[in-house]
Amino acid sequence: MTSKYGDLSKIPTSGASYNTGKQYVDGSGKTYKGIKASEKLAGEDQHRMIEYKGKIQSVAEDTDMDPAIIAGIISRESRAGNVLGSDFWDAEHLAFGLMQVDRRHHQICAGAGDSEEHISQGTKILCAIFDDVEKKFPTWTTEQHMKGAIAAYNQGYHKIKNFATVDSHTTFQDYSNDVVARAKYFKRRGY
Repeated sequence: MTSKYGDLSKIPTSGASYNTGKQYVDGSGKTYKGIKASEKLAGEDQHRMIEYKGKIQSVAEDTDMDPAIIAGIISRESRAGNVLGSDFWDAEHLAFGLMQVDRRHHQICAGAGDSEEHISQGTKILCAIFDDVEKKFPTWTTEQHMKGAIAAYNQGYHKIKNFATVDSHTTFQDYSNDVVARAKYFKRRGY
């Protein structure tokens, strides 16, 4: 799918760092990193993600965002809701919902944490960040803007200095690489 936000298949990724990959441990105790770790983590989330697929696709149509990118962010941020409390807040009560909208930077929408309203709010935040990254780096390709926007969803676009170090200030220095790898996994599964 090519849209205003580019073609997911053309966004380069190295996948999850070792620290992110530690969330997945197979039966032998082996841990993973890279694209394999991102895919294993997305695979664990896949059965929970099915519940939100219709909402994700509706928001994607409304915003022109690739639904697989939305799914990738939901997987990274909340493990499709699995790491959130029953009220959809994180443990510190700072970020809300499947897409973990931070109340310190955004007014939380009225919808429930797994609602289409919430997914729409998180996606529209990503779209606005994309516009900011596009203005800041006018010579980048559309796919570089998208990867920068994904990183900035976690860290803020002011911290991005160049494409080579886009994840240098993100959680575990792998946020956009991990999200893109998870998104590609979900794309292959119909998102």
